[in-house]
Amino acid sequence: MPESKSRKKATYTPPPVKASAPKPLPRWYLPLSLGLMILGLVSLVVTYLSSGAALPVPGIGQWNLAVGFSIIIVGFGMLTRWR
Repeated sequence: MPESKSRKKATYTPPPVKASAPKPLPRWYLPLSLGLMILGLVSLVVTYLSSGAALPVPGIGQWNLAVGFSIIIVGFGMLTRWR
């Protein structure tokens, strides 16, 4: 079947995409995230080595483990955004 010349459309050209590079993170970001992970690990070790989970925060007992793991999770979350 012959094509109609009046119905031809111009070739579609997509608009140019501007590639923007992500902004670099500050220099303190990586040491802070690694420091948080190490602090959480130290907190867990101190909790396990203390008798009855009395340290590092007396009075909260086994919740010291949750505090240590939370600090580690915050550090790990920061590392996922590191460039």
